[in-house]
Amino acid sequence: MLPDLTLGVSVVTTWLPYGVRAMSSKAGPVTTKQSANFTKFLAEFGPLEAPNVLLLTDHRTGARYSECHVKASKLIALGTTDVPLDPEEQAEYRANREIVENAPAYARMIEDAKLRRVFSNIVAEFTIEFDKVHPLKIIGGQHRFEAIRAALAGGIDEDHGVKVYFDLNMEQRLDVQLISNTNIAISGDLFDRMHETVMGPQLRDWFQSVGLLGVGQDFADRRARGGPLSVQLARTFILNYFEGAKVDAKKFGSTETTPMLCATGVRDTEWETLRTSKPDLWQDAGLKRAGNEFAALMKAQRAAFPKGQKKSPPDYPEKATNPAILAAWAYIAGMLRHNDVRLKRHYALASTTGHDPLNVAALVKGKHKTDPEQYRGLGYRTDPKERGRFSELFFLQSENGDGVSKSNIDVAIAQFHAKGAALDVEKLKAKAASA
Repeated sequence: MLPDLTLGVSVVTTWLPYGVRAMSSKAGPVTTKQSANFTKFLAEFGPLEAPNVLLLTDHRTGARYSECHVKASKLIALGTTDVPLDPEEQAEYRANREIVENAPAYARMIEDAKLRRVFSNIVAEFTIEFDKVHPLKIIGGQHRFEAIRAALAGGIDEDHGVKVYFDLNMEQRLDVQLISNTNIAISGDLFDRMHETVMGPQLRDWFQSVGLLGVGQDFADRRARGGPLSVQLARTFILNYFEGAKVDAKKFGSTETTPMLCATGVRDTEWETLRTSKPDLWQDAGLKRAGNEFAALMKAQRAAFPKGQKKSPPDYPEKATNPAILAAWAYIAGMLRHNDVRLKRHYALASTTGHDPLNVAALVKGKHKTDPEQYRGLGYRTDPKERGRFSELFFLQSENGDGVSKSNIDVAIAQFHAKGAALDVEKLKAKAASA
C-alpha cells in the first residue's frame, strides 16, 4: 500500500456554484484500487519524473491525482478524448466539448506543437473500467491532445505535462470536468448538460421520446441556430407546463401569467425541486402530448421555409425555439390541459396554412407605444415582458383559433399591458390596506 502523500495541494474552485462546492472534503486513506491504478500508470507511461512521482490529494473533494510529464507517443497510443461522464449508465454521451477545428487558437496550437512546444496541464483519469486499450481518459485539454497527435505524426515526441486522477467517483469526475473546461470558457449550456447527466438520463430520454431530440442525440453544449435544444430550454419547457397547470384559465385575465425561464450555468433549485416532487413526471400523459405537439410545431415552422426557395431571414425557421415562445407555449399547454376544445386549438397552430405557423413576419411588427426604438418586435427577446406577451397571444389564439394574426398580436400586447396595470393597482391597494 502506498503512503497517503496528502501534501495540502488544493485546486482553486471558488468559481464553482454551490451545488459543486458542497461536496465532502474528507479524503480518507488511499484505497487499494487507487494504489493499484497508480502503480499501473507508472509502469505503462514511465513518467519523466519516475520514480519520484507523488500521489497527491485534492482536499476539497478527496480526489487522488499525480502531476508529471509523459512522452507524446505514450499519450497518443494509450489516451483517448472519447470520454463519457457516466461510463456505466450513459456511456454513449460525452462530457467534453467538441473539437473546434476552425478556431485560430487551435491552429496555433498545432503549429506550436510541430515546433516542439511542450504543453502542460492536460487533465486525465487513469482507468481500465472501460476502453482498456486507452487507459488514459482525457478530460481537459482535448485541443492540446490533438495538436500533440498531429506533431507526433511528424516525428515530434516531446514530454508533456499531465495531471492524472485515479478512481474518481461521479461527483469528483464532474468537478474535474468543470475545472478543466474553464480553460476554454465553459458555456452555461455545457455546464447544464453535465449536471443533468449526473442527475440521470431521464430528461434526455424524454426529449428523444417525444421527438424534440433526435435518436441518440444529446443536448447542445452551446446553443446554435438549427442545433439541438439546450438543457435550459428543456427544463424551461417542462417547468412552465406544470406552472401553467396551476392556473385557473377562467381567471387568466386577473392572474399573473408570465412564464419563467430557467437559469443556466448555475445550480437550478427550482428544477431540482420539480424533479424531486414529481418523480413520475416522465410518465405524465398530458406532458408527453405537449412534447409531441411542440415537436410538430418546430417541424412545421422549419418546413415553412424550405431551403432553396424564397430567401427569408435565417432565424425565421427556428423561431419556435426562441425561449420566450417555447416557455409561453408550454405554459398555456399546461393551463389548458383539461380544456379539450381550447387545447385542440392551441395544438392546431402547427397546422396553419397560408404562412408559417408562428407568422414571424407579423410578429416582428408587433410593438407597443412604450417599447424603445431599438425593439425589433415580438420573438427576439427573452425577458419577462416578452414571455408575458406570448402567454397572452397563445391564450387568445386558443380562444378564437385565428392563429398568429396581426389582430391577435395587437390585442395580446394591449392585454398584457392592461393586465400589468390592473395587477399593479391591486398590489398598491393590498399594501395600503396592510399599512
